[in-house]
Amino acid sequence: MNQIVDLLPVANVALDVDATTKSRLFEAVAALFERDTGLPAATIVAALAAREKLGSTGLGQGIAIPHGRLKGLAEARGAFVRLAAPIAFDAPDARPVSQVFVLLVPEHATDRHLQILSELAQMFSERAFRESLAAAADGAQVHALIRDWQPD
Repeated sequence: MNQIVDLLPVANVALDVDATTKSRLFEAVAALFERDTGLPAATIVAALAAREKLGSTGLGQGIAIPHGRLKGLAEARGAFVRLAAPIAFDAPDARPVSQVFVLLVPEHATDRHLQILSELAQMFSERAFRESLAAAADGAQVHALIRDWQPD
């Protein structure tokens, strides 16, 4: 098992989300996290937007990994969103993004934060994995794909 599945409850998998901009995406994800963590959605949106101002979290190949540090968050939490239609994300390959893994970490979680981001980048670098996520029928199937993924 990988460390990603431990921070991704099935309830934080959302498919075919209708968000036409990064801002709308962050609002949709913040609603998921607000239910999951109890932290205010506005605080979550602000953390994600602040990080994005430092540089795009788009990886390329239709993938983005927005992330933020939050005061008051007890442990790292994740959400996976598959968008109904791809959106611009200023990715290095200039391709729009359709699959997004959002990571929230406690304010001072430096080493763990970097380990999780590294594992996510490795996970989403695999074409077959991305294609499986794109074809998944529901959140449970996405969660199972993420649960069963193993690093090389």
